[in-house]
Amino acid sequence: MTRPSAAAIPDSTLARAITDFIRDNETELLFNHSSRVYQFGALAGLHRGLIFDRELLYAGAMFHDLGLMPDHASADERFEVDGANAARDFLRAHGIPEADITTVWTAVALHTTPGIPVHMHPVIALVTAGVEMDVLGLTYGHYSDAEREAVVSGFPRTPDFKEDIIQAFYDGIRHKPDTTFGNVKADVLADKDPRFQRGNFCRVIRASPWPGGHALGCSCGGHG
Repeated sequence: MTRPSAAAIPDSTLARAITDFIRDNETELLFNHSSRVYQFGALAGLHRGLIFDRELLYAGAMFHDLGLMPDHASADERFEVDGANAARDFLRAHGIPEADITTVWTAVALHTTPGIPVHMHPVIALVTAGVEMDVLGLTYGHYSDAEREAVVSGFPRTPDFKEDIIQAFYDGIRHKPDTTFGNVKADVLADKDPRFQRGNFCRVIRASPWPGGHALGCSCGGHG
């Protein structure tokens, strides 16, 4: 199986350095997943007729889940921010311009925020497009059988990838559940930990120190 050359992994010093770094710092599961995210994202860019920098897209795709790894996880930041910060530090060390670093940082930080990246810079939009294809299959039908087979043959999915990736998400965020407030990773904790209690936006508003509103425990039924 072959992929369009425009969707191939860049053959550059920076891309090779990214490959080596991520291979050394992630599990095989996440390395292959991130590689597929790049290729599905690049293919999405071709399908949409977008002009994009393949090196920056590769950086965003490869670093997008690094924050799940213990050596790159903070105690209290969202894992997406941890990955974005790692990408920023790596790219600065390789002399990449700050504007490009900001683009990659944003692509990594927003990759679990549906509905926003698609309206942004192509690199930001396409990292999320790759994630949504490889993890969620939201655009499965937008790719030909040949495209899907070519990507997966190069970077295989595990036989039980759906459960494996959910477990990887859980392992990477279980130590900081508060960072899932308002984002999709709360679903992961709820799925894996029956004791997990989601943050509730309305409850936070009602419990704020601002005057007004109903007292907690009143009988209006709106404080569940």
